Amino acid sequence: MSAADFAAANFSRATGAGLDPHEYQRVTGELTDLDLWGQAFMRAAGEHSARAEQAATALSAGEHHRVAARWFHFATLGPNREQAAAAAQADAAMGRALELLEPDARRIEGPGFAGWLRGAADAAATVIVVPGLDSGKEEFHDMSAALLRRGLAVFAMDGPGQGVLAATSVVRADYHHVIGQVIDALGAGSVGLVGLSLGGYYVAESAAHDTRVAAAATVSGPFRLEWDALPPPVQELLVQRAGGQEAARRFARQVDLSALAPQIACPLLVVDGGQDVIPGVTNGEPLARLAPRGEYLLIPHGDHLLGNARADWLAATADRLHGELT
Repeated sequence: MSAADFAAANFSRATGAGLDPHEYQRVTGELTDLDLWGQAFMRAAGEHSARAEQAATALSAGEHHRVAARWFHFATLGPNREQAAAAAQADAAMGRALELLEPDARRIEGPGFAGWLRGAADAAATVIVVPGLDSGKEEFHDMSAALLRRGLAVFAMDGPGQGVLAATSVVRADYHHVIGQVIDALGAGSVGLVGLSLGGYYVAESAAHDTRVAAAATVSGPFRLEWDALPPPVQELLVQRAGGQEAARRFARQVDLSALAPQIACPLLVVDGGQDVIPGVTNGEPLARLAPRGEYLLIPHGDHLLGNARADWLAATADRLHGELT
């Protein structure tokens, strides 16, 4: 794939995650080869970090660090020989941003997860934001912000094979063990979950296994994967995140909610984009149909992660989780 095609394919995701569209087009428009992706994005992130160091106020510095975190994260989505360093710098930049902008935010880590707990100490409930195959806790700021505005606490996390943990761990299909550790660490009696992309599978799988999940939402989450039908780039990414081809094939076989969906007792909102068509990936309609309290929200013009249609689902999803949890 050419650099221009890859940039176009990720435009909606990037702008949906908060990257300035003009800056994104400028940075990607200068790429002569896709192999330069990581270098270009890390350079752009470094420019924002430099602005933070030169800022006149803590507020401005924090905002620049937050933007830098997003650029460092997106540096991991394309070819990048320094992928682990980019993920670590995204994590560090987000930490510096929260230290300045939300000093009450708490870093919480466990054997298989790391993340930030944000929001008031007396928040009515906590929602865990679960990323997907190549996403991380630095990506879904709009989702977290919408939940925080509604008085909920938010724990944005990386799990096995994700974000800052991608270099030292591999993906696991039994993600409910990780969510269980997170709930224990949060000291919560019940939580809400929202999962994006493969995180949607992780959330549904966890909701089926852990009765402490009081409400859940999935966004562009797969119901089932079929390895042989997956496009080569997706297969390659799975191989990378699973630690080998056989492990990736085994993981893909396990991503199937057919038997688990009827066991999800909590309210479940399933959000899909009508333009999200990836060979080998079954979208979420069967999940909503089989889950006893499932509801399906299809946005016909929405793409993967619906970055091109945020007005059609983001507020509604946050309202739904707030209503169910409070």
